[in-house]
Amino acid sequence: MERVRTIAAAGHVGRVIQLQGWLHQFRELGRVNFLIIRDGWGTFQAVVSDPATLERLRSTQVESVIEVRGVVVAEPMAPGGAELHETEVTILVPVAEPPPLELNKREMKANLETFLDNAVLGLRHPKRRAVLRLAAAAMAGFRATLDAQGFTEIQTPKILGSATEGGANVFTVDYFGRPAYLAQSPQLYKQLAVGFFERVYEVGPAFRAEPHATTRHLAEYVSLDVEFGFIEDHTTVMALLTAVIAGMIGQLQHACPSELALLDARLPEVPARIPSIFFPEAQQLLLERYGLDCRGEPDLAPEHERMLGQWAAEVHASDFLFVTGYPTSKRPFYTHPSPTDPRYSNSFDLLFRGMELVSGGQRLHQYQDYLATMQTRGIAPEPFAEYLKGFRYGIPPHGGFAIGLERFLMQLLGLSNLRLAAIFPRDLNRVVP
Repeated sequence: MERVRTIAAAGHVGRVIQLQGWLHQFRELGRVNFLIIRDGWGTFQAVVSDPATLERLRSTQVESVIEVRGVVVAEPMAPGGAELHETEVTILVPVAEPPPLELNKREMKANLETFLDNAVLGLRHPKRRAVLRLAAAAMAGFRATLDAQGFTEIQTPKILGSATEGGANVFTVDYFGRPAYLAQSPQLYKQLAVGFFERVYEVGPAFRAEPHATTRHLAEYVSLDVEFGFIEDHTTVMALLTAVIAGMIGQLQHACPSELALLDARLPEVPARIPSIFFPEAQQLLLERYGLDCRGEPDLAPEHERMLGQWAAEVHASDFLFVTGYPTSKRPFYTHPSPTDPRYSNSFDLLFRGMELVSGGQRLHQYQDYLATMQTRGIAPEPFAEYLKGFRYGIPPHGGFAIGLERFLMQLLGLSNLRLAAIFPRDLNRVVP
């Protein structure tokens, strides 16, 4: 007898197989009784007729862990075109009470907070699980694309001795009696890693103590980071990012067709060259086309991003849009200014369906430029001593970017809240489960 996954069971017509998983649904219809078993890949239907087996099933609840054995029979009316007959059922772990969420319905109708309170069970729902399967495939595509181009995966420290990067608030932790900080990103470390690997990437958590309870912020999220040397400018980085996004989408298409179908996901086409617009030109376009006057502002608001995404879809038939040349004053201190107009930076954001998905650009690489920039911005160099040491001994022209995994999934699937794209989200009010 062969143990198979539910996703492959229909391909074993005429053979006796064994399935192991959870009791997803049990329906008594009189002469014909159906059991649906769910494992980590899908569901499969079994016909149950043995009186003793029926009695055991009546005495247990859904989500009981079971083992099912039987003959696979072609049945056009069954989901997937096949079902199990001559079914034997062994209950491995009985469940005595119904779960707090309806996991065997096509749609789980619990509100967001109820779902998150019961996420240890809610993530068993096929649609919720499918989101996480897509996350895994997206990371695999990210890694595979970069591995093929000679990148090395690194893992940088997440506990830091100083809160050096600035920007969003940081989490302070007690580190053996002295303060330390959770890393907002691997930015400074991945730049230094260019000095010994030249091309690096990291998949890991990032922590932002931003007091937001919005649909698009988390206190802990998965960041897909890239940094590489010997670039020409930020356009080199944009070209690599385009290839990485295409690789991630390609992996989803190859590895997750059933999950994409279950979620009714629309995969975007990634053009060979993603359209781009210069930041001041984007502001002028927003004024002339949509009546939104954001001239003089150093960044784009969510509404501005949505309108630019709409414009990219209408004019360029693209789900993606690069916005380049953000004001240097708005970007982190390590951002390289434009050689032709230092007011603007060699940086970019990538919008995906009207939301910022990626930030990136060219970094400073000359030691003296760092000292001058820090002095101009009033930043003390002492906390950056180890970081600056790398530039004293030669780091090539380099740049990189960071993709927010949960935002990628949110926009890809049209989710209403970023928390639905995270396994156990951490936000302003939630640290469990």
